[in-house]
Amino acid sequence: MLNKFSTVFKISAGIMLVLVIFGVVWPKGLENITTNVQEFIASKLGWYYLIIVTFFVLVALVFLLTPLGKIKLGKQGEKPEFSRPTWIAMLFSAGMGIGLVFWGTAEPISHYAVSSPTQETGTDQAIKDALRFTYFHWGIHAWGIYGIVALVLAYFNYRHDKPGLISATLEPVLGDAARGTTGKVIDIFAVIATVIGVATTLGFGAVQINGGLAYLFDIPSNFFMQLIIIVIVTVLFMISAWTGLGKGIKILSNANMGLAGILFLLIFILGPTLFILNLFTNSIGSYIQNLPQMSFRIAPLNEETREWIKSWTIFYWAWWIAWSPFVGIFIARVSKGRSIREFVFTVLIVPSIVGFLWFATFGGTAIHLEHTGVAEISKLATEESLFGVFSEFPLGMVASIVAILLISTFFITSADSGTFVLGLMTTGGTGDPGQTIKLTWGVLLSATALALLYTGGLQALQNTMIIAALPFSVIMFLMCISFVKSVYKEGKELGIGKIQQKEK
Repeated sequence: MLNKFSTVFKISAGIMLVLVIFGVVWPKGLENITTNVQEFIASKLGWYYLIIVTFFVLVALVFLLTPLGKIKLGKQGEKPEFSRPTWIAMLFSAGMGIGLVFWGTAEPISHYAVSSPTQETGTDQAIKDALRFTYFHWGIHAWGIYGIVALVLAYFNYRHDKPGLISATLEPVLGDAARGTTGKVIDIFAVIATVIGVATTLGFGAVQINGGLAYLFDIPSNFFMQLIIIVIVTVLFMISAWTGLGKGIKILSNANMGLAGILFLLIFILGPTLFILNLFTNSIGSYIQNLPQMSFRIAPLNEETREWIKSWTIFYWAWWIAWSPFVGIFIARVSKGRSIREFVFTVLIVPSIVGFLWFATFGGTAIHLEHTGVAEISKLATEESLFGVFSEFPLGMVASIVAILLISTFFITSADSGTFVLGLMTTGGTGDPGQTIKLTWGVLLSATALALLYTGGLQALQNTMIIAALPFSVIMFLMCISFVKSVYKEGKELGIGKIQQKEK
């Protein structure tokens, strides 16, 4: 157990503590600052986010095609720790979180009826566009961001025995500086991005639990209720972390998968099944066909469309970047022994398809209800739309309660996993971080989520996310350069290219 308070821990925890205090003492000030900075970044650097995220995807895809893809994320001849089905289930579990439950209905219905990416709300074309752009936000680009961080960490950690730190992956680019002050600064940026990324997700979870209770039982939907929800869930998480109930968290993670599966099958079977299948099939083709154009779509001559891109696409790219150290470390830990090629294919494609099915089912059902005049789901608050869909079907109350339980268990497991990863990142990247460090991060995560909700609700969460992601995106770019440089050098040493030529 490592309980030592490192420099990275002290500085990053101190910065987050200042942010929380600032948000409590001067909420309007923090809201104004984050809004202004976010507006500047989204307006002036939106093009940068689009280009850099597409760059991450292209770097990952290169290793599907080159001979270097056969290099293992581990020692030569090392077998994978987990079977392929278990590994894939873990990947799905990493990406299937509060966000997917929160936006599963809310995003497609918003694109269809509230604010269309192509300015054609309520039309047949709007239905197709709604799913195509939802896939874009949750598909290959999202997993490309996660995958590149996980790939680089796994390569240096398991093949070259480097500590599991972001800074340790940059030695081929920064040299000895990666182990000095520069490396500590990089790790601090990674920690802050992770805290804000996880805290934002916890904030979404609290808002949706509150929204579900408000919709079902007329409980008030306000900050005070969200405070109570976060305090209760934090206490549950603290008990888990303090008693070391690792087995319990594993059981809870499996329960998440089971509850998600129940909700999915319920809506898929009771909902417009044929419409869902047809919409899924059509949307996949449209997504693949339009992927290059969507990847670079900034709408320089259309202010309204550009505002939509800032509110949705730029926000999502920032969210995935800020969340990527957490998810990346998790994926890296379960991918030891896989080849680079197998890793890239599975991480980019399999979870994306599962996510597409989820959105086609929940989003497609919401759109069908509204398009056929059965219910006006788009009139509900964002956090209530899922429960509005459930209310139109048999067992709707049961499904809503299951959804609230699912969000709660995701909340607990996300906080538990997040604090472990943050502990890992602030204790040298090795060993098991001590309880004190994990509990400190647990309190700071919950306090950060509350501070952001207090200063401006969902908008404050989104603003802070975009700000936090900017510096880490630069670090990710350096990670890509470092990885390509190191893998190419190793490929030459192993004579991989020469072997290919002889085989031909």
